[in-house]
Amino acid sequence: MHTPNAPQMLASVDLGSNSFRLQICQNHGGQLQAVDSIKEMVRFAAGLDDQKNLDQASQQRALACLAKFGERLRGFTPEQVRAVATNTFRVAKNIESFIPKAEAALGFPIEIIAGREEARLIYTGVIHTLPPNGDKMLVVDIGGGSTEFVIGSQAQPQCTESLPLGCVTYTMRFFKNKNGEKEFQAAITAARAEIQRIAQHYKRTGWDFAVGTSGSAKSIRDVLAAETGNTAETITRAGMDKLIRRIAAAGSVKKARLEGLKPERVEVFAGGLAVMAAVFEELGVQTMTVTDAALRDGVFYDFIGRSLNEDMREQTVALFQQRYHVSQSQAARVAHTAALLLESLSQNASVHELNHWRQYLRWAAQLHEIGIDIAYTAYHKHTAYILDQADMPGFSRKEQQILAALTLGQRGDLRKVADTIAAGPMMSHALFALRLAVLFNRARLPLTLPQFTQLRSPDPKTYILRISGKWLQENPLTAGTLADEREQWAKTGIRFDIQAV
Repeated sequence: MHTPNAPQMLASVDLGSNSFRLQICQNHGGQLQAVDSIKEMVRFAAGLDDQKNLDQASQQRALACLAKFGERLRGFTPEQVRAVATNTFRVAKNIESFIPKAEAALGFPIEIIAGREEARLIYTGVIHTLPPNGDKMLVVDIGGGSTEFVIGSQAQPQCTESLPLGCVTYTMRFFKNKNGEKEFQAAITAARAEIQRIAQHYKRTGWDFAVGTSGSAKSIRDVLAAETGNTAETITRAGMDKLIRRIAAAGSVKKARLEGLKPERVEVFAGGLAVMAAVFEELGVQTMTVTDAALRDGVFYDFIGRSLNEDMREQTVALFQQRYHVSQSQAARVAHTAALLLESLSQNASVHELNHWRQYLRWAAQLHEIGIDIAYTAYHKHTAYILDQADMPGFSRKEQQILAALTLGQRGDLRKVADTIAAGPMMSHALFALRLAVLFNRARLPLTLPQFTQLRSPDPKTYILRISGKWLQENPLTAGTLADEREQWAKTGIRFDIQAV
C-alpha cells in the first residue's frame, strides 16, 4: 500500500522499432532509482511489408511481449505509467486496428509520439544524466526505424529532427542477403542522402561534442573497445571503417565473429553501423562518446517534471549518502582536509583542471565510507565496487571509475592502485590528499592541523610533508600511521618525506 512518505513507483514503457522495454523506478523526490527492467527484441519494424502494413507474426510478437509487461504492471495506476511508441507505430498503415489489442494486453494507454517529440525526450534523458556544463552537444539516437538528431546545451533543445533511418529498416533493405563492401556503400550513400536534409542547418548551428545513445551506438562502442582495445570507449570513423572491412571480408556480421557484440544485436548491427558511418561522414563528426541514457530516461524525467537548476551529480551524491547511512559530519571533515591538501599540491594545474579534480575529490570524500553499510572489514573495497557498478544519474562511466579508483586507494596497500597512481599527477595528488585526509580524521572529531603544516610535490616522484614535531609527539597514533604511509608510497616508487619542524 502506498503511504505518503513512500517513494513513488513509476513505470515507462518504450515501444521501439527494434526492442520493447519496460523500466520501473522509485522516485525519491526527483531522484530516480531503477528497481526493475524487462527488455525484449521484438523486431517490430521487420514486420512491415512493402505497403507499410504490419504482418501477423510481428503483431503476435508484440502482443506476447506487452502481455508480460502487463503482468508486471498489475497494481499500477494510470498516473504511474507512461507508454510511448515510436517510428513503426507512426508509419504502419494498419496500426489503428492493432492499438486496441496492444492497450488491452498492456493494460494502459499507448501514446504514439512524433519524431521530434521522441528527439526531445531522448535529449531530456541525456541532459539529466550527462550534464553538458554549458557546452553544446549533438545527440544522435539510432533506433530500429528512425534516427533522432538533437543539438542543445540547456533544458530545452535548440534543434530536434527525426529521420527515417534505422538499424532494422536498413538491415532489411540493404543487408538481407550479403554484407559486402557494395552493400555497405549503398546503405551509407542512402543514409547520407537523408541526412543531407538537415546537415547544413546542423553544421551552421554547431556543437562542441557528439553523444550517441541507444543500442546501435552502444554496440558499436563495445565492439570497437573489444576489437581495437579502445580504452576511451568512443566511436571513431577509422574504427568503423575497420569494422566495415572486417564484416565485408567475412561476408556477414555473424561470420565476422566480432568481440563485444551481444547475440541479440548481430542481426541488426550492419544497418546501425552503416547509418552511424553516414552520420559521421555527412555531419563531419570526428569522435563520439556514448551514454546509457535513452528515451525511457527522458520519459521518466519528463513525467516527474524535474528542473535542471541543480547538478544532477550533487543530488546523486546526497542520495547515496542517505541510502548508505553515511556520517555526514565525518564525510565533511575528510572532504575539507582533502581539499586543503589538494590545493597545496596543485600549484601547476590549470584552473579548469583543478576545478574538475576538486569536484572528484569532494565527491570521493563524501562517499568514501558508503561501503561500511555492507561491512566495516574492507569497506573501501565495498565502496569502490558500489561506485563502479551502481546506477549514478549524472555521472559518466569515466567519472564513476575515477571515484571508484580514489576510494579503493583511500587505505591499505597502494600496490593495488598502482595504475591509478600512474594515470597522471592530478590523479596521484587526489589519491594522496584523500589518504592523508582519512588518516588525519581517524578520531572522527573536529580537526585543526598544526600551524605551518605544508604538503608539496616538487616532482612527480616526491611528496614532502612539513608538520610540527611537537604535534606528532602528542599524536603518536597518527605519527605511526604516517610512518606506515611512507612505506606504502615507497612500494610504488614514490618518496614520501615527513619533515618534523
